[in-house]
Amino acid sequence: MANATQLKFGYPDTLIMEYKHWCVLLRMQQPTLGSLVLICTEEETAFSQISQDAFNELKTVTQEIESNLDSFRNFEKINYLMLMMVDPNVHFHVLPRYSSVQTFDGCDFPDNGWPAAPDLGANINLDNGLLLPLLSEMKRVWSQ
Repeated sequence: MANATQLKFGYPDTLIMEYKHWCVLLRMQQPTLGSLVLICTEEETAFSQISQDAFNELKTVTQEIESNLDSFRNFEKINYLMLMMVDPNVHFHVLPRYSSVQTFDGCDFPDNGWPAAPDLGANINLDNGLLLPLLSEMKRVWSQ
């Protein structure tokens, strides 16, 4: 059963990949192209409380995230933000970073914070018809 944070970020509709203790979702608000949410599927609300198995699996999951995002677009940096101010369960916002504007399906995705901290207030909302094409492309990349 999905936890509250998974549901908040659109699970299962935004699901790219599910692991034993983690799931990778496409972030509906895209401050940079390919922004994801990495959510622990356990109920814990503090990073120090997740199981040892979840910690162990995190290495594999982050390696796959970085490899697959790099296959999607050659990012220059990647940020893992563990904000957890509103959504209770352990999760990271994963933001690939680019020094130049990225274009997907005719839409420009600037990285407004580059080269400093990401600008989480400047988002492209995927409700505008970009969700399905971008989700489909991410699933295709993950399946390779």
